Amino acid sequence: MSDAAAEEAPVEEQEHHDEASDDAGSSEDLGTPGPPIDRRAPFYLGFFGGLGALTAWWLGTTLLSISSTLLLVVVALFLAAGLNPAVEALVRRGLSRSMAVLAVIVAFLVVVALFTVAIVPVITDQVAAIGQNAPGWFDQLQSNERVQQLNDEYQVVDKARDYVAGGDFVGTLFGGALGIGLAVLGALFNAFIIIVLTLYFLASMKATTAGLYRLAPASRRDRVSKLGDRVLAGIGGYVSGAFVVALAAGLSSLIFLFIVGLGEYAVALAFVVALLDVIPMIGATIGAVIVTAIGFATDPTIGLACLVFYVVYQQVENYVIYPRVMSRSVDLPGAVIVIAALVGAALLGVVGALLAIPTAAAILMLVREVFIRRQDAA
Repeated sequence: MSDAAAEEAPVEEQEHHDEASDDAGSSEDLGTPGPPIDRRAPFYLGFFGGLGALTAWWLGTTLLSISSTLLLVVVALFLAAGLNPAVEALVRRGLSRSMAVLAVIVAFLVVVALFTVAIVPVITDQVAAIGQNAPGWFDQLQSNERVQQLNDEYQVVDKARDYVAGGDFVGTLFGGALGIGLAVLGALFNAFIIIVLTLYFLASMKATTAGLYRLAPASRRDRVSKLGDRVLAGIGGYVSGAFVVALAAGLSSLIFLFIVGLGEYAVALAFVVALLDVIPMIGATIGAVIVTAIGFATDPTIGLACLVFYVVYQQVENYVIYPRVMSRSVDLPGAVIVIAALVGAALLGVVGALLAIPTAAAILMLVREVFIRRQDAA
C-alpha cells in the first residue's frame, strides 16, 4: 500500500467515527418519544370539554345578539321564494331569467309605491276617524243594561273611554313622542332591509341554490338538488297562496263594508282583515271580531250583518278558497298545522306562526322522501 493511501485511510475512519458520534449524541439529546396523550384522561376531557362548552356558549350568545337581523334575512328569503313562482311562470312563457326577474322586481316596487302613495294616507285618515268616534261608541255600549252593570262594578268602559279620548294612548304605547318616532324609523328601516334582501335573493336565487347544492357530496347532489327544489317550490307556493287568500279576504271585506254602510272605515278595516288573515288559525277570527265590534258600535243592524257575513265567509275560505289555493304547496294534516303554528308563535311570535307551516311541510316532505323510504327499503 502506498504512503498516500495509508494516510487517507485513518482520515476516512476518523470522519465516519465523528458522524456516528454526532448521530448518537443527537439521539441521546432528544430522547425517545413518550406514549401518546390518553384522550380518556380527566385533564384532557375536562380541558377540551370546557373549551367546547365555552365555544358553544359564545356561538349561542352571538346568534342571540343578531337574532333580529337573522329574522329579517329569513323573512326576505321566504318573500323571495314567494315571488319566485312568478319569475318561473314568466320564464316558461319565453322570457330569459334576467328579464323575468327584472319584470317581477319592477312590478313589486310599483305595487309597494302605489300602496304607500295611495292607500297609506287613506288608512291613516280612517284610523284617525276610528279614534275620534271611539268615545261615542263607548257611550252607546253603556246604554246596554248588562254592560252598564259591569261598568258600575269595574269601571271598564269609563277607563277605556278616558284612555282613548285622552289622545295619548298611542304615545303611551310606544313610549312618548320620541318612542313613536323611533318605532316608525325602525319599522321603515326593517321594511327597507327586507325589500332590498328580497330583491337580492330573488335575483340570485339560481346561483344561491346551486352554490348550496354543491356542498352535498357528488354522489348525492342530484337527489339533494331535486329535494331542495321541491322544498323551495313548496315554500314559494305557500307564501304566494297566503297572499292570494289574504287578498281575497281583504277585497271581499272592502266590498261588503261599502255595501253595509261602513264606507268611512272600509279601506282601513279591509286592510286590517287582509293583514290578519295571513296569520294561521286565529288571524281571520281576530279581524272578523274587530270589524264586527265596530259594526255593532255603529249600528246593531250593521254589526249583525258583519257577524253573519264573516261566519259565512270563513266557512267559504276554510273549505273552498284555502284548500284550492294551498293544495299544491302544503300537504299537512290539520293537527300538524295547529301544532306547527303554536310552536312557531311561541318561538318567534307572529313571524314564527307565518313561517311555521311551510317549514313543517318541508320537514314532513323530507321525512317522507328520505327517512321513510330508507325504512321501507331496510
